[in-house]
Amino acid sequence: MKDLHGTKVTLEEVAQAAGVSRATASRVLTSDPRVSPDARRAVERAASKLGYVPNQAGRALATGRSDAIALVVFEPTTLLFGDPFFPRLIRGLGDVLTSRDMQLILLAPQSAPDSDRVERYVAAGHVDGALLVSLPTSHTLPGRLASRGIPLVIGGRPTEPDRFNYVDVDNVAGAAHAVAHLVAGGRRAIATVTGRKDVPAGQDRLRGYQEGLKTAGLPADDALIEAGDFTRDGGARAMRFLLIKRPRLDAVFVASDLMAVGVLQALAEAGRRVPEDVAVVGYDDDPMAAGLQPPLSSVRQPIEEMGREMARLLMDAVHSPDRPPRKVLLTTRLEVRFSSAPVAPKLTGEAL
Repeated sequence: MKDLHGTKVTLEEVAQAAGVSRATASRVLTSDPRVSPDARRAVERAASKLGYVPNQAGRALATGRSDAIALVVFEPTTLLFGDPFFPRLIRGLGDVLTSRDMQLILLAPQSAPDSDRVERYVAAGHVDGALLVSLPTSHTLPGRLASRGIPLVIGGRPTEPDRFNYVDVDNVAGAAHAVAHLVAGGRRAIATVTGRKDVPAGQDRLRGYQEGLKTAGLPADDALIEAGDFTRDGGARAMRFLLIKRPRLDAVFVASDLMAVGVLQALAEAGRRVPEDVAVVGYDDDPMAAGLQPPLSSVRQPIEEMGREMARLLMDAVHSPDRPPRKVLLTTRLEVRFSSAPVAPKLTGEAL
């Protein structure tokens, strides 16, 4: 950018305004961690005040980095743009990456050849690292990227948790808490609509459901488990199957809010009242949950914070590639609304 006299603002002018050396200003503006917080704030203020815009080509040559990060999402594009989870995750990523002048490049491989192209693209130096989300447990891309020395962070628990940086939420505890809440409300025939069983989040929420039943002393019943796919239509389809198999079920834990919308639709079509006949608890606590009819109880996972932590871990891995892999496990919280209101007590004597 040029100043009022039409002259391009230089790095030396930013350093002089901040009261630091040119080398320190350069480290701040290339996101080098070896700078004191005071110096970083001074340089950032000076750069903003002067309207300094770094020369990206020169910066890339000087640092050997592209100032771009790949977000690789292993989901169909219809779900990627239709599930509120992903915009919230990207918002959290952006909170960190934008402040560091990093670009986010979205990649959504739909096949094995697509994954091969992603590997070649990332390995060619177009990005400084990769964030992998909705990764199937059997996928080999993390190992292939790691073998090339590419910094990466996985969203969700990887199959080799000691090998990779990752950020996850405690899905097992969140699902178990939802079941305990339904049991406390007098529900005993508690079904579940699972997420995809080829991703850790789907597996862990199913395990949490099963552990919740075991803790409550309720028998396991495979007929009360129906696979979903994290889509609205998948939730509706699974709920219809459950009602055929166990028409007297009185509660359902759904592994995502988007599927829970389909579950509520299927229950209404079947003439089942929520929560009078069937209580429903979802997962995510998307903003839409409170606006549904009835308002949906849901396990809140801190999606934006998950994105922020993933971005922080990746930035650390880019700047300190020899640092051992780290994990971050975030907690969940159950937001109770009318969809899981307790069973009304039955009168055993004369009404007063």
